[in-house]
Amino acid sequence: MNAEDLKNLQSPLKEKYRNEPGTALITLKAQGNISEGISCNVETGKALVQAGLHPATGGTGMLACSGDMLLQALVACAGVTLNAVATAIGIEIKDGTVQAEGDLDFRGTLGVSKEAPVGFTRIRLSFNLDTDADEEKLQKLLQLTERYCVVYQTIKAGTSIETGLLPGNKK
Repeated sequence: MNAEDLKNLQSPLKEKYRNEPGTALITLKAQGNISEGISCNVETGKALVQAGLHPATGGTGMLACSGDMLLQALVACAGVTLNAVATAIGIEIKDGTVQAEGDLDFRGTLGVSKEAPVGFTRIRLSFNLDTDADEEKLQKLLQLTERYCVVYQTIKAGTSIETGLLPGNKK
């Protein structure tokens, strides 16, 4: 896909969203089934992923870790966003990788220490790109990728989350 193809693909959507802002508000959904052995089967639309405990919390390492899945979602979103932005601004990416690393203190999630945080304390997102673009263009690419990556912005800015029980819970 080139910049013109991308523009032709997105222009009608952008125009629609400008004229009818309500049509741009979409609710994405995810669902999982709680399974035996402290696991949860998550439907991804393409496959079923069985998530379980990380080995640092007693898991076997045979099931997907939700912390890894969060980093994988960040890598996927950042990679797609970077590729789209590069295409839109005319930067040719010959090849590249996206990497995310996150630091966790498992004392928090296991309740060993109330002072230890639950969740990632630091995430590092990096790109290794094979491109002829100069440093100025690469910095613009990085800036726009950060700006438009949904997962990056959600993690960075945080968002309100509501929890609750659905009607009809079994007792």
